[in-house]
Amino acid sequence: MSDLSQFSITSRWPAANADVIQLYSFPTPNGVKISIALEELGLAYEPHLVTLSDADVQSPEFLSLNPNNKIPAIIDPNGPDGAPVGLFESGAILIYLAEKTGKLMPQGAGKYEVLKWLMFQMGGLGPMLGQLGYFYKFAGSEIEDPRPRDRYIGEAKRLLAVLDKQMEGRDWIAGEYSIADIAIVPWLRALDFYGAKELLEFDKHTNVVAWLERFMDRPAVQKGLKIPQVG
Repeated sequence: MSDLSQFSITSRWPAANADVIQLYSFPTPNGVKISIALEELGLAYEPHLVTLSDADVQSPEFLSLNPNNKIPAIIDPNGPDGAPVGLFESGAILIYLAEKTGKLMPQGAGKYEVLKWLMFQMGGLGPMLGQLGYFYKFAGSEIEDPRPRDRYIGEAKRLLAVLDKQMEGRDWIAGEYSIADIAIVPWLRALDFYGAKELLEFDKHTNVVAWLERFMDRPAVQKGLKIPQVG
């Protein structure tokens, strides 16, 4: 069995099987990206529930793997050089898993089409929709000044229009199903949680609506959305 004792996080979230990928996550849009990818790729893994409370993500054990105190993070006991490797940032983990398996990301020019849309999510869609949620549903909604909320509503609408145009005549955003779809669509699904679909006129983006439905029909997606289990 692999020795993961070099990773302090395993003292708080011990591995039952140290020979498989260890996933430290919570079922947020960023968290389920990795559980969905692992399910799609058929990789053996062990999920550990890391809540969003400071007691978990600010703990010395979690910070030893991700100093940025955000889920998800992984340890792969079978890294590229035969030694264990620890990773954080969901986009980096998706690239790593795709390259490890040779799946969900094509070679050649197609690789950069996938990476382009992955970076669109990491740098634009995720942060903007996250701020929309904060200012529309959570504590920011109590701020009387409407400008922050209007800023993120406008940006969310703009990004949805970009996606709807890209998805015209396509089943998947970069050609074949890829880590780009796995990165983006969970954030579209989050608009239900934020109660913001009507606000953003989501149903008018018919190409995006159909894309979301195709994604949700995948068995690996349905399973990955529930991992790690909460409660």
